[in-house]
Amino acid sequence: MYKIEKLFEPGRIGKLQIKNRIAMAPMGMIGLIEPDGRISERVIDYYVARARGGVGLIITGLCLPTLDIEFGPLKKQGLSFVPRIDGPDVIPMLRQLADSVHSHGAKIAIQLTAGFGRVFNPHMIALLNLEAVGASAVPNVWDQKVITRELTTGEVDAIIESFKTAAEIVKEAGIDAIELHGHEGYLMDQFTTSLWNKRKDKYGGGLDNRLRFSLEIIKNIKRKAGNDFPVIYRYAINHYLEGGRGVGESLEIARRLERAGVDALHVDAGCYDDWYWPHPPIYQPPGCMVDMAEAAKGAVKIPVITVGRLGYAELADSVLKAGKADFVALGRALLADPEWPLKVKEGRQEDICPCIGCHDGCLARIMMGASLSCTVNPATGNEKEYTIVPSEKPRAVLVVGGGVAGMEAARVAALRGHQVTLYEKRDRLGGHLIEGSVPEFKRDVRLLNDYYVTQLRKLGVKVELKQAVTPELVDKIKPEVVIVAAGSSTLVPDIPGIKNEKVVTAIDVLLGRKKAGERVVVAGGGLVGCETAVYLAQKGKKVTVVEALEDIIPEVFEANKQYLFKMLAENGVSVLTNTNLVRISEHGAVVENKFRRFEAELKADTIILALGLKPETDMLKALQGKVKELYSVGDCENPAKIIDAIWGAFDIARIL
Repeated sequence: MYKIEKLFEPGRIGKLQIKNRIAMAPMGMIGLIEPDGRISERVIDYYVARARGGVGLIITGLCLPTLDIEFGPLKKQGLSFVPRIDGPDVIPMLRQLADSVHSHGAKIAIQLTAGFGRVFNPHMIALLNLEAVGASAVPNVWDQKVITRELTTGEVDAIIESFKTAAEIVKEAGIDAIELHGHEGYLMDQFTTSLWNKRKDKYGGGLDNRLRFSLEIIKNIKRKAGNDFPVIYRYAINHYLEGGRGVGESLEIARRLERAGVDALHVDAGCYDDWYWPHPPIYQPPGCMVDMAEAAKGAVKIPVITVGRLGYAELADSVLKAGKADFVALGRALLADPEWPLKVKEGRQEDICPCIGCHDGCLARIMMGASLSCTVNPATGNEKEYTIVPSEKPRAVLVVGGGVAGMEAARVAALRGHQVTLYEKRDRLGGHLIEGSVPEFKRDVRLLNDYYVTQLRKLGVKVELKQAVTPELVDKIKPEVVIVAAGSSTLVPDIPGIKNEKVVTAIDVLLGRKKAGERVVVAGGGLVGCETAVYLAQKGKKVTVVEALEDIIPEVFEANKQYLFKMLAENGVSVLTNTNLVRISEHGAVVENKFRRFEAELKADTIILALGLKPETDMLKALQGKVKELYSVGDCENPAKIIDAIWGAFDIARIL
């Protein structure tokens, strides 16, 4: 059995002593702060939960040292949707944040960014009446028609100057360190990178000039906070982008940052142009950026922090043990389970609620202007309000269905002290999580299902498998509360030939109930259809996806979508959009282009249906009026995403 050894050794960054080698990676606080940009009680609760959970170093989401240039119109209104570190009014709450985190033995670094530049959401620019500015006049990453105005030399000087005030504030508030955000194509990264820096002044040209912006900022922080005040620099070792920064130049930058007094490097990869690097989805392999840290370790003597799908204790520890990094940073793993470090230390890894790499509860919400949270942990960002407390009146609760919604409802109800019985008609718990976790690239969904099964057992939930629920059974059991989580089934279109034996469902194929032939047509280009297509193509099948809409996987977050597109292409999957399945023929599937109105026959041994799901409503209808307190959750209400199932079940169970 693997023994965790390095994760819980103390470490140092400059003068800063840290109790273990686990850092919380920076993630945006959008939606959690006060309207004027000050740290809120909600932010403090959010970070304290992770400090209490055992993390050694917390690195906050990005904060701005000045609103004057990019956010001038907002500043005049006294508003800011990102945290600001620009005046004495922010000190009291910053100090409260530092004191609260310290009380649990953790240290805290404030991440400072110079600005957004080319990565600023153009919708927000228009909505807030802001101006798109940047290191140079280059297209916005989200909308090529939006061109950033090049900052004047005076404006650049003013941004650099603002870091002096920020450094003084941070130190006075008792914060332990500053991390500089030189990553993802944000403003500091733009100055550093020749692809986006076309300036003709002292901040553009060769590497000396392109680094001047960052080095002057570092100098200002050290002048005001002290030479021994720890500064961490986060940046990509490889942009993985044509014309972007490569490993060679990045390692030279590492050496220069070390000479400039930087105390640690936090290394990453990619930028928003290839979003699946800085925000790796479920499809990226665990530890996908460790090689970046290892490269940096060979170039400098200062500590190196690695990041990128490291929420697997044995992997994280082995990276440290092999000397590939000095610290590991966990991001979404700590959103999913704030007690990750504590549970690992206590040998309770089976109790860790895993991140499933979906982005739906974190980045997707932020991009929509909602507050940061988590698909598998609805309490993230609402730690105080969503605390699960014992019920004043424990009751007998019956949960019908053992999919993710049913399991979450049972888990939370049991935590509140209710006597919970769960009935599942299949021979195992999991519902759609079972087939959804069959491909190896969906390993994290398998971990989620294992987590739920373990928690229900430990909480004493009585689970009855291979037992369908009937109104008669409910009448016999006489529960005080019934929660129906009966799930959903595959939609089957009413078209000629649909009952042909070569027509199967994606669920049946993934579960091994049906075998796919060598030539496969997948009807439906949503998440299920495309993942099934990749899964079969990896097994050597020749696969074509047919989708009626003009785009595939429209419901998926952009970073995940980009990587799934990559997987489809790399595995030779053909994709036909704006195309309907019209009938099943003797030799395959007949499809019709929606616009040109012509038909074509696709030769296929197997046609797989992945056209969506329909709710199973029979049980809910049968119990209407026969149960005093009746609820429905998950797909039987409306087939949707895992986040919808978990959040809906959580909301009901936490107030029972």
